[in-house]
Amino acid sequence: MAMTLRLTDEESRRLAALAVAEGRSQHEVVRSALAERWARQQKDQQLDEVLRRVVPRYQGLLDKLGPT
Repeated sequence: MAMTLRLTDEESRRLAALAVAEGRSQHEVVRSALAERWARQQKDQQLDEVLRRVVPRYQGLLDKLGPT
């Protein structure tokens, strides 16, 4: 799927600088950033799911330890 990405002049300069610094195309830099952000979001979701299951189980202990 093709799409148009509208960037400010500053964002465009930053993207170009990243591409040059990494020796990759701007296209590759954007796709890599998307993949990294997606992976981070997936890890955050997994952590949230684990915490929803685990925290209630240990709530009494957490209360005894005191506020964070």
